[in-house]
Amino acid sequence: MRKNFARLVSLLFVFVFALSACGTPATEAPPAETEAPATDAPATEAVTEAPAEPFVFGMLLVGPYNDGGWSQAHYDAGLYVEEKTGAKMIYLDKVNPADRPGTTPDQLAEELVAQGAKLVIFNSDDMKDASTTFAKANPDVYVIMASGDQVWPDGKAYQEIPNLMNIMGRMEYGKMIAGCAAALSSTTGKIGYLGPLINDETRRLTASAYLGAKYCHEKAGKTTDLEFKVTWIGFWFHIPGFTTDPVDVSKDFYTTGFDVVISGIDNSVNLPEAKKLTDEGTPSLAVAYDYINACDAAPEVCLGVPFFNWGPDYLAAIQSAADGSWESQFIWSGPDWSDLNNHDTSAIGFVKGDALSAENVAILDEFIAELAAGLDLWTGPINLQDGTPYLADGEVASDQQVWYLPQLLEGMQGLSASE
Repeated sequence: MRKNFARLVSLLFVFVFALSACGTPATEAPPAETEAPATDAPATEAVTEAPAEPFVFGMLLVGPYNDGGWSQAHYDAGLYVEEKTGAKMIYLDKVNPADRPGTTPDQLAEELVAQGAKLVIFNSDDMKDASTTFAKANPDVYVIMASGDQVWPDGKAYQEIPNLMNIMGRMEYGKMIAGCAAALSSTTGKIGYLGPLINDETRRLTASAYLGAKYCHEKAGKTTDLEFKVTWIGFWFHIPGFTTDPVDVSKDFYTTGFDVVISGIDNSVNLPEAKKLTDEGTPSLAVAYDYINACDAAPEVCLGVPFFNWGPDYLAAIQSAADGSWESQFIWSGPDWSDLNNHDTSAIGFVKGDALSAENVAILDEFIAELAAGLDLWTGPINLQDGTPYLADGEVASDQQVWYLPQLLEGMQGLSASE
């Protein structure tokens, strides 16, 4: 019995020891002989953080997102920002009175905010007042006004709006290059300009094209007289029943001796018309506008396209909104002269067209090099269209004198203001 009793005590001791082992903290490693196989789930699972939600930015596009011009250049810049940052773009296009009657851009911006947008881009100069209204009513939403001068301290319309930023490219240079290409290629010396509506922006860009044409017409030693005429259609693109048809305007130019037409509207409808007339026996050339691939509409007659590259400035602005370093500022970005068409650095560029001869390519390249070296065609003497002196001999225009050009320039034909 003693042996049995001793054996019973020994078994009870082992049982008690086993019970006490069950209370070991989970963070302790189990004994080697009881370690779970590698295929078993771990005792505790690692906590994973949920991925951060992307920063959402919205765009209001005045025309179709795929218009092959102004609006598509902005849309593609949004895709560029998405690619570079992982941010998410939402947009509404055709934001204009004809396509969306009874609504205003600031009302449509509210729709983008309701969909999650923390920043809204207004992409057309005619949306300036609406962008101001929206920014003031929504101080927690960042606003980019493409063009505009609301927050330019040296501008005429300055207001302190902390959540608003103005962004514009110095397309004046692109238009000078366009004017040069037109003057070099014209055999008649007659250049037509397809203008949208009349305001500060369109006057200075049209005038810049004229200055480029005048300079290169003289540089090339042309014997013809230079004639530069602008016809305004009434809006950024054709709205049936509201604007003059730009196709008809282009045809009128080409059939009255103007052998080159420069587009200043959002879609380069002058290109197909130039090709049509060329095929019919009236040699016609065209300069496109806004979008890097705009010459694709009719490459055989295209001399080139000055284009906007909104990506770099939009990228910097949207990143600053996302990381909290945002500053209200006026940005008027020039070209990267070291690499004019660099997609990551240059706010504007110029793609030479197939219709530009090798001889004229060489002269145009010389002109571009002069601009890069500091040539400023906005240097006096320059008079306004009515003969009023604007810049004295040798006087270089200030940014304000260029931005707020009150009339077309002496030597240009066409209206300087709406009738």
